[in-house]
Amino acid sequence: SSVAYGASEEIGPFRIKPNGTGLYLNKYSWNREANLLFLESPAGVGFSYSNTSSDLKTSGDERTAQDSLQFLISWMSRFPQYRHRDFYIAGESYAGHYVPQLARKIVEYNKASPSPFINLKGILVGNAVTDNYYDNIGTVTYWWTHAMISDSTYRAILKLCNFTSANVSNACNRAMSYAMNHEFGDIDQYSIYTPSCHATSDSSAASGNSTAPRRHRRAVLRFKDTLIRRRSNSYDPCTETYAEKYYNRLDVQRAMHANTTRIPYRWTACSDVLIKTWNDSELSMLPTYRMLIKAGIRIWVFSGDTDSVVPVTATRFSLSHLGLKTKIRWYPWYSAGQVLMMPLLLFTCSIYNKAAL
Repeated sequence: SSVAYGASEEIGPFRIKPNGTGLYLNKYSWNREANLLFLESPAGVGFSYSNTSSDLKTSGDERTAQDSLQFLISWMSRFPQYRHRDFYIAGESYAGHYVPQLARKIVEYNKASPSPFINLKGILVGNAVTDNYYDNIGTVTYWWTHAMISDSTYRAILKLCNFTSANVSNACNRAMSYAMNHEFGDIDQYSIYTPSCHATSDSSAASGNSTAPRRHRRAVLRFKDTLIRRRSNSYDPCTETYAEKYYNRLDVQRAMHANTTRIPYRWTACSDVLIKTWNDSELSMLPTYRMLIKAGIRIWVFSGDTDSVVPVTATRFSLSHLGLKTKIRWYPWYSAGQVLMMPLLLFTCSIYNKAAL
């Protein structure tokens, strides 16, 4: 859900208060620099819906890209004052497919149809699903090099999994599931060095489990208090929980003119129905990147280095096979004297956001 992840938890103008009680301003919102347009896509995600229920069982990469293009054509026709603005598409995670695929559709559309012209200038993708083989190898490598899995599990995954195929064997599934369910522990897989949402909630140890030494309980309470105090100024692992509570409020839905059809299930950020029935998924976006580069579209790929779901190693392994020449050498990026991250790839307004997890 772009409204949940992109707008409410990442780059939108508002953040959701704990327990979904209301909103507060996001001082880091991208709308300070650009006009933002968030699209719930594919149909069936978040508050989006289709008048034909069978559509939810036939979704896939191609259909999503075509539907998104049709939305943009209709939107530009309705609001022609934005037609010639510089236009960028941004997203993260599986939007590593949605964003370049939509960009490809726009390039093809602009060649074939003069009106309404979509002034696409570039795309931005973060921790993006890019190439099935290199992403999977990079992810498993990240788990192992960050001591998230054992040597034996690492070797088992490499032996049992054929990452060149879109079909995952039962043996591979079991090995991957064992790693996540028995070796990861209670971590936030999207930010492995910060506490999980579960760890910051009430626990038996923090509430005074009588079997724990008093000194240990005091230490846990101090640690928990530190985590809670830090939350207001840094990463909060519970934002998705806040979003689910907020967007399931009837008064919020009425104010947004959303869920007017009264869907018979609770609002969630992701759709299990779509995940189970996804029709097609390109094995690699690298050919699309090459096409977009040739068309003069700017591409910025960025990757946070504490995400273990689509980690920085996956991004680096995938992008290295584009075979591009280095124009600017690797350098550290500083803010207030602290190294924040290393730049990965940068090619040398309005921003349309497609967030997906």
